[in-house]
Amino acid sequence: MRLVIARCSVDYAGRLTAHLPSAPRLILIKADGSVSIHADDRAYKPLNWMSPPCALKEGTGEEEGVWTVVNKAGEKLIITMEEILHDSSHELGVDPGLIKDGVEAHLQELLADRIETLGEGYTLIRREYMTAIGPVDILCRDAEGRTVAVEIKRRGEIDGVEQLTRYLELLNRDPHLAPVRGVFAAQEIKPQARVLATDRGIGCQVLDYDALRGIEDDKLRLF
Repeated sequence: MRLVIARCSVDYAGRLTAHLPSAPRLILIKADGSVSIHADDRAYKPLNWMSPPCALKEGTGEEEGVWTVVNKAGEKLIITMEEILHDSSHELGVDPGLIKDGVEAHLQELLADRIETLGEGYTLIRREYMTAIGPVDILCRDAEGRTVAVEIKRRGEIDGVEQLTRYLELLNRDPHLAPVRGVFAAQEIKPQARVLATDRGIGCQVLDYDALRGIEDDKLRLF
């Protein structure tokens, strides 16, 4: 990973245009080819980014100080450097990946075994479907044969919706899978997360852990 802190301005040219005026920013260039630009706020979310596959070209001569990132769709992220304050590269190696807690891991296993919980006619493609930014919990097809990506959480919050959004962006670039829609599944889904998911066209599914395990609820029985 390469870390660059620089005073720069940024222009995006693609389906729309966007401009970030001059300011000190952090630029991350990862081994997967992605380039993201961060301010000193907004938590993990970048101000602008280009997902792989894309190519970074650092200008020379008259174009010195101008970095151009181009993806396969021809969209461009143009970074105009005014002053580089820090530039370093670090070899992080292969990441072992996120280890889910026992409940999330078991929910994934149970839902994969009972994929019809999502709807009649659903079929499993595979669990832990790998993407460039990590594995999708479950990839499946609905009754019409359309691809569905499922992100599973014990407690569904906004971060989980953001994570699934990033997976969907990558998966929809694969012509063998597209169009891919998302389902956010959790034992409990926070209202804010549900609103964000709905706004992005992502379905929500509340999971009953005991029902998936085949344990009947006898609280309402008289005898």
